[in-house]
Amino acid sequence: MTMKKDPGLVHRPLVKNIAFFGDSEVSPSDPVYKEAFNVAKLLAEKGYTIVDGGGPGVMDAATKGAESVGGETIAVTFYPKGAPGFEGRYLGNVTDVEIKTSNYVERTFKLLEHGDIFIIFKGGTGTISELGMAWALAKLYYGHHKPFILFGDFWRPVIESIKEHLNIGEDELDVFTIVDNINEVLPAIEHVEWKLRQMDHTHCRVCKERAFMT
Repeated sequence: MTMKKDPGLVHRPLVKNIAFFGDSEVSPSDPVYKEAFNVAKLLAEKGYTIVDGGGPGVMDAATKGAESVGGETIAVTFYPKGAPGFEGRYLGNVTDVEIKTSNYVERTFKLLEHGDIFIIFKGGTGTISELGMAWALAKLYYGHHKPFILFGDFWRPVIESIKEHLNIGEDELDVFTIVDNINEVLPAIEHVEWKLRQMDHTHCRVCKERAFMT
């Protein structure tokens, strides 16, 4: 007798929501904006939901890239009153779903919660903080972690410098992938999903209790 496989378990995507991080100040003419737009468009065409912070720059590019092919989009926003250095909500970035938060830290937390994997483009101090949080959580919950992709070859000397001057273990270098161009994004995501499938997380207590889960 042949047992039927449960399609909900066999084909359940481990990577559905992909969160974008990067510079809020790049314009549509900037190469970084164009890269984020094209990556989001490609991923939305493949059925992934695009998540971003609802602001301008890379966030706007992610939304518009996904929306250009009818993809699903989510924004995690924060409306600052006393943070003049924060870009805030961008009216031109219109997503299918908006999740409002009360402060910058909660916004970052929610972005990490709602993404299954993160793609990090060139950015400034805000991007550094998001990278640091994603990286720290990946180390803490290694084996049950949410991985990330660093987009652009400029990341290689950045990571090499971090390795040289800070105390970074081998496991910490295993939680991310550096891709040089858009052609490497899908293979990187497929490889990440293959690695995640090596462990059955269906009844995993660690996954249910990790810091970025509600």
